[in-house]
Amino acid sequence: MELVVKSVSPETLKTATLVVAVGEGRKLGAAARQLDELSGGALSAVLKRGDLAGKVGQSLLLHSLPNLKAERVLLVGVGKDEELGDRPFRKIIAGVLNTLKGLGGTDAVLALDEIVVKGRDSYGKTRLLAETLVDGEYTFDQFKSQKAEPRALKKITLATIKAAQAEVERAVAHATAIANGMAFTRNLGNLPPNICHPTFLGEQAKNLGKEFKSLKVEVLDEKKIKDLGMGSFYAVGQGSAQPPRLIVMQYNGGKKSEKPYALVGKGITFDTGGISLKPGLGMDEMKYDMGGAASVFGTLRAVLELKLPINLVCILACAENMPSGNASRPGDIVTTMSGQTVEILNTDAEGRLVLCDALTYSERFKPQAVIDIATLTGACVVALGAHTSGLLGNNDELIAQLLSAGKSADDRAWQLPLFDEYQEQLDSPFADIANIGGPKAGTITAACFLSRFTKNLNWAHLDIAGTAWTSGGKDKGATGRPVPLLTQYLLDRAKA
Repeated sequence: MELVVKSVSPETLKTATLVVAVGEGRKLGAAARQLDELSGGALSAVLKRGDLAGKVGQSLLLHSLPNLKAERVLLVGVGKDEELGDRPFRKIIAGVLNTLKGLGGTDAVLALDEIVVKGRDSYGKTRLLAETLVDGEYTFDQFKSQKAEPRALKKITLATIKAAQAEVERAVAHATAIANGMAFTRNLGNLPPNICHPTFLGEQAKNLGKEFKSLKVEVLDEKKIKDLGMGSFYAVGQGSAQPPRLIVMQYNGGKKSEKPYALVGKGITFDTGGISLKPGLGMDEMKYDMGGAASVFGTLRAVLELKLPINLVCILACAENMPSGNASRPGDIVTTMSGQTVEILNTDAEGRLVLCDALTYSERFKPQAVIDIATLTGACVVALGAHTSGLLGNNDELIAQLLSAGKSADDRAWQLPLFDEYQEQLDSPFADIANIGGPKAGTITAACFLSRFTKNLNWAHLDIAGTAWTSGGKDKGATGRPVPLLTQYLLDRAKA
């Protein structure tokens, strides 16, 4: 679907469907008032009959109004002035899209510029609108023998005023890149694990490098992983017939003298738990345990599409955690790339084992900041549910920047503490550190583990175990988060 911006008076446009706003109390928006005058009061007459009160979630489709070039007019309720928040606004736009997709028209015009969203300027409001529209077009049916029929809707025009056109176009460009990145992330996450394994992800990185010539890609095989001394990472993948891969992607859009930002993604393409085997119920969803790596792919794609003037390095630690005669065992001790030793008390706490070596590897790039992204702990789902990602780190400025980016992008995170008192839960009598810290504060102790490998870095950790995918039901699937948060963070750094 094409999304375009036009500085135009909406009532003059010939279109299949024209969408305008009605506030609570049947209050016509500016565009709706123009249509009402041109149609001889047709809208007012309909509203007086009580068919639409203007509350959020309401809509009314009108056909063939007099003196209008639009074949249909869709009235959408937007509630009371100054009370509309991000989520209700997104629901309004999603409802509009669903209605349009059910019609036979090939195009539509949205004259919703006058809607006020709390805390949002023209750019911020349009970003949410455009992102919702593009993301709302996502489907994943490549393994269905019966594909959905192509929809008639091909183009949506956003009508705006000339003074706001540049900001609206900038918002649409950013939103489209972010939504495309989310789609890339969702596609990777939704693929079955017999297809999406570490080698496949390496191939995806190489394909991205072919598509964008500004991207340098290196895929390290299991021999190189072992030669680098990544004993912790290697131990996770040694039980699988699918070999591990360390994927390194570098984008240099900034000055040569500028230090890069680094994104490190957990890429466990299927997590059985290893010898510490998970319960069978719901194990199919462990294909989403590469959600961190997938979100790095999606964020990188958005950055490449926008050609941001920054330097960025992306490191993906990809492995499959399987039980076998070659698998690591509870009680094994491994040596990490940093030289620290780890006692593996539970093979199902494997994400931190691949991340710790990837974080150590990131030091060679001398990054300004490092953010690791991982579906790391079930404890984070218990603490924050499916709405908010967990955030921890060792740099207050970086944490504040990520919290701000999440708020701006409507992809929120929440900071959890990383106090020294939690560190002692990881004490081991046999090694430098244990890979689990007991049943309490699981999200925090997982981050404490990673903090042992980031003392030379400005580092933050995003636990996306609750936000990377939706479980069960018709909406089951990868969400594409936290691509909006991460891209917004990089947009802020680039001042784009």
